[in-house]
Amino acid sequence: MRSSHRLRGNAGEPLSQPPYGYLKNTENPKKWVIDPEAAQVVKDIFRMCMEGKGNETIARILQESQVLIPQAYWQSKNLGRGGKKTQPNPYKWCKTTVAKILAQQEYCGDVINFKTYSKSFKNKTRLDNPSENWAMFKNVHEPIIDRDTFEQVQKLIGNTKRRAPKKENAEKNMFCDLLYCADCGSKLWFHVNTGNKDIHFFSCSNYKGIRGTCQSTHYLRADSIEQVVMLELRRLASFLKYDEEAFAEMLAQKTNKDILEEQKQCESALQKTIVRNETVTKLYEKLYEDNFSGKVTDEWFLQLSHKYEVERMELKSKIADLREKLNGIGSMRQNKYQFIAAVRKFMEMQTLTAPLLRELIDRIDVGEVEGTGKSRTQRLVIHYRFVGYIEIPDSAFKTNFKADTRQGVAVEYLPNTASA
Repeated sequence: MRSSHRLRGNAGEPLSQPPYGYLKNTENPKKWVIDPEAAQVVKDIFRMCMEGKGNETIARILQESQVLIPQAYWQSKNLGRGGKKTQPNPYKWCKTTVAKILAQQEYCGDVINFKTYSKSFKNKTRLDNPSENWAMFKNVHEPIIDRDTFEQVQKLIGNTKRRAPKKENAEKNMFCDLLYCADCGSKLWFHVNTGNKDIHFFSCSNYKGIRGTCQSTHYLRADSIEQVVMLELRRLASFLKYDEEAFAEMLAQKTNKDILEEQKQCESALQKTIVRNETVTKLYEKLYEDNFSGKVTDEWFLQLSHKYEVERMELKSKIADLREKLNGIGSMRQNKYQFIAAVRKFMEMQTLTAPLLRELIDRIDVGEVEGTGKSRTQRLVIHYRFVGYIEIPDSAFKTNFKADTRQGVAVEYLPNTASA
């Protein structure tokens, strides 16, 4: 039974029940189809996460909207699933349920088998299986969430543990999870000044003053970073408007370099995988001949043949993934157009929102403050999605970008030094 289970799982057949948002295909139970009603809830959960809402906040919004929890929803549709049959409150979403939905790659259209295992048929306890033992098959069924959005969400929620914000400051700042210490690489944490609730700021989570190792706080006012990013995006928009051809050429030179490097890595990995696949095939044929001639016992043949079959299935899947990746590398050239489209969207809105910010920016490295008074500077390096760090030629502009963040305090963006 274990061998049969393993073979079916390695062949790409889903071994688990479809997650919330999918149903089994009535014509072919081995395939999943989208459940429109539940799928809309899944989309709403991912959208709210992209807007910067935490799991607890999302759960509260769903409860207030009277959305049935997955178990209650399945019962309302007469779908047999495990779990409690009666729910004290069928609308009471739990933040762990939201977290599980946000982490499920199956919503991208993939099938992932062997996430858990049991030690024996006598012990029904399911244990987590290391990810390297999973069998993953991409684009098997219709996706609910596009892969780009899913990856952005994983980056947002990855290993991030937050305390619940106080009621008077319930809204999370849109720059959370985007700011990183330029010296130690740790995230910057968002704070509210205890003496003056109007002062919001970020500081290094690894600062030695809070039992870390970083030598400096990398203090940064929230209103300042917002103005700096606005100024930089206005520079981008001005450059795009001033000379769209030069802007596109600048992005093309950068993306072409990334494409060549990615292509070289994929081609090398593909060649190694193909060679190994051919070797395993020859070993399998040799084993069969040795068993037929009596050199290898039937018991040993069964064990080794199963091992080779599993590896062949894994290699076959890896070869398909690498070839798909190579075929898709050409689409990386479209990254510059996606970035230009995002900048154009900003030009139309002329304001910052959490979704737009994450559509444009991958991360921002924050340096320590240098100097004092009017000579006080702080280096900020903005890494954009699709294209990374880009440097705009100053010759394209005559206007000096400057803004007042609050009374008596001005922020000036100095592009030559990437400082504010």
